[in-house]
Amino acid sequence: MTEGTYLTRDGYNRLKDELNHLKSVKRDEVLEKISEARAHGDLSENAEYEAAKEEQNQVEIKISTLERTLSAATILDEKQVRTDKAYILTTVVLKNLDSGKKIEYTLVSAEEADSDLGKISVKSPVGKGLLGRVVGDKVDIKVPAGLLKFEVLEIKLK
Repeated sequence: MTEGTYLTRDGYNRLKDELNHLKSVKRDEVLEKISEARAHGDLSENAEYEAAKEEQNQVEIKISTLERTLSAATILDEKQVRTDKAYILTTVVLKNLDSGKKIEYTLVSAEEADSDLGKISVKSPVGKGLLGRVVGDKVDIKVPAGLLKFEVLEIKLK
């Protein structure tokens, strides 16, 4: 996940905020849960204690993952992204060749992907299939649901 991570400034800041929240708030909340569970006595059959320890483990894994991602991240300057081809941070306007419908995707890192906002990861099947394409290209992309057929109509910055 951390190798070759490209983030926008906003994406980097969001991850940094999440990391700070985990370290300064969530960690303390989980430690409080562990302390309360310990106070209930016998730890060998204490489900509350086990659940709190598992939550602590998950928080520490998330902190470690975010620290690695942020330390290896390259922050992209959106002003320097070209639109001659589909690159990360470009918005690709496509025509679905089966339905005739237009669709727009903004290519982003996996960490910033949000399908509800039309932001797809460059590591997803569609993202991989669009990278390097130019206006006029016709592209067939194999996805779990079958084969998608697109024509690239426009490449722009959002």
